[in-house]
Amino acid sequence: MSRIHGYDTRPELFIRSHVHQMGYRFRVHQEILPGNPDIVLAKHKKVIFIHGCFWHGHKNCCRSKRPTSNESFWRIKLDKNIERDKRQQKELKKLGWKYLIVWQCEVNNESRLKAKLAIFFSDANRDHK
Repeated sequence: MSRIHGYDTRPELFIRSHVHQMGYRFRVHQEILPGNPDIVLAKHKKVIFIHGCFWHGHKNCCRSKRPTSNESFWRIKLDKNIERDKRQQKELKKLGWKYLIVWQCEVNNESRLKAKLAIFFSDANRDHK
């Protein structure tokens, strides 16, 4: 697990590039917010999380298949990740922030990803221009 990187992953860099091309400026990994979001647009009170399908339990995704060896360890570890994500999302909502979760597997479909980002930013566009 030491080779698992939490910052500047390929999906994260790819999504950052698209958000920047859309004309938005942002900060990355703001530790003051619950969950340490990957992309923070403070002006719009919006954050984006880029989740790995395996580590965050993406439902119905082939990448989120749990290991069959040492099952109890992985069940506990991955279930804690999912519960932590839910708790942090509730905290963000309570603070008035909107969030978007982009799954690792969604990066493969660029047109769908762009549409998802456009929908997320649709109400921000009014403020942005």
